[in-house]
Amino acid sequence: MKFVLDSTCAGTSARAGTITTDHGDIPTPIFMPVGTAGTVKAVHRHELADDINARIILGNTYHLYLRPGTEILHKAGGLHRFIGWDRPILTDSGGFQVFSLSGMRKLTEEGATFRSHIDGSKHIFTPENVVDIQRIIGSDIMMALDECAPGTSDRAYTRRSLDLTKRWLERGWAHYKATQPLYGHYQSYFPIVQGCTYPDLRREAAEHVVSLDADGYAIGGLAVGEPAEVMYDMIEVVNDVLPTTKPRYLMGVGTPVNILEAIDRGVDMMDCVMPTRNGRNGMLFTPEGTMNMRNRKWADDFSPLWPDGPTFVDTHYTKAYVRHLFIANEILAMQIASIHNLGFYLWLVEQARAHIIDGTFPQWKAEMVEKLNRRL
Repeated sequence: MKFVLDSTCAGTSARAGTITTDHGDIPTPIFMPVGTAGTVKAVHRHELADDINARIILGNTYHLYLRPGTEILHKAGGLHRFIGWDRPILTDSGGFQVFSLSGMRKLTEEGATFRSHIDGSKHIFTPENVVDIQRIIGSDIMMALDECAPGTSDRAYTRRSLDLTKRWLERGWAHYKATQPLYGHYQSYFPIVQGCTYPDLRREAAEHVVSLDADGYAIGGLAVGEPAEVMYDMIEVVNDVLPTTKPRYLMGVGTPVNILEAIDRGVDMMDCVMPTRNGRNGMLFTPEGTMNMRNRKWADDFSPLWPDGPTFVDTHYTKAYVRHLFIANEILAMQIASIHNLGFYLWLVEQARAHIIDGTFPQWKAEMVEKLNRRL
């Protein structure tokens, strides 16, 4: 994998770059649609690739490991072939999902033992076997196993958690270096910076991951209960340490405003279920603010969802019609909303990149943040 820094912008840490993988180039900053179990919910492959032009999608090791399982994925020749996707894929290690199971998991030095949310069967993730699982999945970018401590964790818990994550990382990194890809394309391995909301622990974690000289680095454990301003502070602390020559991935974040604030602080890659999950529940994001499509006010509004929007927007769908679909519980409502929201997120990062390159990002971002905070 290669990362080239294409442009920076005065008055901000925002940057535009290009990540090169064996499955294609990724212009940054970039948003990655979440395809947890091998599918971005309610969205066809051609809509992802052709309509909204997703340059990379995310899969989840925990869910893919349980269903369809590594045997099927290996027989298929990896996730790319299984789902018919020829662009880059990033996989989470499954750590966040395991740790969100709370009463259904146990952490030890060996790894994380957990029970499946599907059938209650017992499994273990270790730093080594999550590398093996991601080798079978065949993702272009693999993530290290870590513990995602809650945003409200006290310092003593965070200290123990970070120490465990660092020891797991050393083992995972050694196993990554000792193994090879299975399908002929290169796979990167990103360490994850943890440390909760403690600046010194975040800095320590960042210094540790940088010592490995990996292809890129992730910032985890944010947007898990801490205030947004604290999250932004932690991003700044970490990015002061992470090298400017490698891509930086902020995991699981977030709202459109969160994304712009993260880009402003030097983040290159982001993912979140919000555009699809909120879309399925009737929330649409637009450049002028957020719309709740179940509201009565849209019942006789026959204007397009996004007037003068980019080419992926289907102007045949009016606000009144989409509201009707949601009220009638029609599946098409979820499809339209998911495509619309993902298209908006990808449009947003594309616009951010353009304004970074032409040097107008700070002014444009300030105007956008004001609009994005509106409820229409």
